[in-house]
Amino acid sequence: MRIHALLTASTLILAFATGPALADSDKQAKQAEIRQVAATSLQDFYKAKPGLESDVTKAQGYALFTTYGLSFLIGGQGGSGLVHDNKTKKDTFMSMAQASAGLQIGAAESRILIVFNSAKAMHDFVNKGWVASGTAAAGAGTGKENASASGGETINKSQYYTLTSAGLQAGAAVAGTKFWKDKDLN
Repeated sequence: MRIHALLTASTLILAFATGPALADSDKQAKQAEIRQVAATSLQDFYKAKPGLESDVTKAQGYALFTTYGLSFLIGGQGGSGLVHDNKTKKDTFMSMAQASAGLQIGAAESRILIVFNSAKAMHDFVNKGWVASGTAAAGAGTGKENASASGGETINKSQYYTLTSAGLQAGAAVAGTKFWKDKDLN
């Protein structure tokens, strides 16, 4: 009976001691995955919109998000990504969610690129992260080829681009989007 209690106690101590180390390696793996997806997405944006690479390089920084959404009159999408500061080379990991209502239907995987033209715009985005918008869009993608690249709209002194990579979407809607720091990854 004593041996069983000793083994149980040892197992619990070992679990508590290794828990933070496992969580840290999981955090680093998630960060690496987001960085890889962001790098690939950035190249896809450059292919879809020649000249964009120069704008991104000269900018204060940029944000890249991969989102998944579904809509039928009322819609929503969510995703994750990062904000990269071109001057400090620091990444801030973030999440996003969007709710929309209007004449819309579809399901899609999209990528969002926001190019920050000022340090204040990037700081406000990272620390406040709110964007509300009205949209009208149509796009389709196979997952291998990008059928829709839209954007270039200026929001808070930043350029906003969307690339649809899989799915089908169409309609017009009013949307509210919230971006926030991912506390688990920063």
